[in-house]
Amino acid sequence: MNCPDFLSQITPVIATYNEAPNIERTLDALTWAKRIVIIDSYSDDETLELVARYPACVVYQREFDTIAGQWAWALENCDLNSGWALALDADYVLTAEHIREIARLTPAENTNGYVANFRYCINGEPLRSGIYPPRITLFRPECGRFWQDGHTQRLEVHGEIGQIAAPIMHDDRKSLRRWLSSQQGYAVREADKLLHNHGAASGFANRIRKLRVVAPFAVIAHCLLVRGGIFEGKAGWFYALQRGYAELLLSLELMDRDINRRNK
Repeated sequence: MNCPDFLSQITPVIATYNEAPNIERTLDALTWAKRIVIIDSYSDDETLELVARYPACVVYQREFDTIAGQWAWALENCDLNSGWALALDADYVLTAEHIREIARLTPAENTNGYVANFRYCINGEPLRSGIYPPRITLFRPECGRFWQDGHTQRLEVHGEIGQIAAPIMHDDRKSLRRWLSSQQGYAVREADKLLHNHGAASGFANRIRKLRVVAPFAVIAHCLLVRGGIFEGKAGWFYALQRGYAELLLSLELMDRDINRRNK
């Protein structure tokens, strides 16, 4: 792919840990990049063997503490001096439309970041019912700061923030067993956020979560009925039940803490 001037200023940065089911599709969409930084948490599957097939990739390894910690370390230690960084999870696949839109950007001097939209996919099938929120992905490294928000990371960028309309595909092909094994830890970190008012714990969705028993049923109804997942076949139902299960674990974690606190 030809590399228009603005694309040449961008260094994609990808955090990885055992991402063999995903990493090739993500890297295949980044053939325009001169340098791709991989922050790996000592993967023990085929991730690094697959990454080695892409000459633009430079691998750094760091023991995992938090996902925000990985990104903060990358900002300090990975020579992100091309002008702009593109923060990607290993299951974020840039569409051709998204790449073309980035290539046409002409950022003003005070524009320091861009928010991207996402389409959630189940095994490559994009869903209308996905509720994955927009987030900043493209930014000037010297203006960015990562912080931990429950089980995930957030990026704060000082200055004006633009918008990229064309979506990025969130397409995680890791196994359901791997997804299930992650959810208990996620529920613990989300409960900590809600109970200690970390991050955006006071937002509307989190106020619903604090009601304990409401959120699991509310999120399934929202995905299926409000967002139309009921018309998306098995993929729509699968996604809605996944979201409901995640919220159920969080409700159980909160209720378990309530019970333990009363019995002390």
